[in-house]
Amino acid sequence: MINENGVLAKIVVFDSGLGSLSVIKEIQKIVKTDIVYFADQKNYPYGEKSQAQLNTIMKKTINLLEEKFMPDIIVVASNTPSLMLNLQTKNIVDVKPPLKLAQKKSKSKKIAILATKSAIKSRGLRNYIKENNIPKSYKIFKINGSNLVDLVESGKFLNKKNYCKKIIKESLENYIIKEKIDTITLSSTHLLFLKALLKKEFPQIQFIDPGYLVATKILRKIKNKQSKRNSLKIFTSGNVIDFKNKLNKIGINNKINYLST
Repeated sequence: MINENGVLAKIVVFDSGLGSLSVIKEIQKIVKTDIVYFADQKNYPYGEKSQAQLNTIMKKTINLLEEKFMPDIIVVASNTPSLMLNLQTKNIVDVKPPLKLAQKKSKSKKIAILATKSAIKSRGLRNYIKENNIPKSYKIFKINGSNLVDLVESGKFLNKKNYCKKIIKESLENYIIKEKIDTITLSSTHLLFLKALLKKEFPQIQFIDPGYLVATKILRKIKNKQSKRNSLKIFTSGNVIDFKNKLNKIGINNKINYLST
């Protein structure tokens, strides 16, 4: 993929940990490009941070990534700062709940947004729901999924499946049965790692993720200026060895580099 200066273009994707990988996987399905993945584990979890804290983290991180990698596009692969802050620009792609798609798919007109604690409580999410102009005949529920995000970032989703199933059931069953919800947006990129378990526990529910929508946004931005192959460089602000072990368990054996924020 060649940018306007004749140099290979670059995409940086980041969030507070493993969540970015779900977005990267979708990007690589439809776009061939050089990707830098930055897991900002030092600041995990974004979903427990205040708006002021997130604002500081985002500004510092985006500036660092721009200076170090000079990317053409930065993907903020986390719904929490995407909803709580005004981040989207020409070169920054954010990730938000795919509400319009959920509206099309829901038959009961009962939709849940499964997101982090901070996102669920945020004014940004309230405004985002209003901006989508969902008809009043639909009811939208906001569910705190921070404990499910922890199942992913802790690595429990890899080797404690029964425990994960228990937490998933406890977190969602009452909402689904009581409110007759039939469609849930996975509004944290970490939650994509639980999709198979969620579908197994609640086969009647449509779980919708934003990964494909993000990938198509990027494809539109870079159009036909693609590389011949995909490449991935990985950085973390956390413990390199721990992170490498987690990635190895999901079949990723790339070199992990430390990047201080």
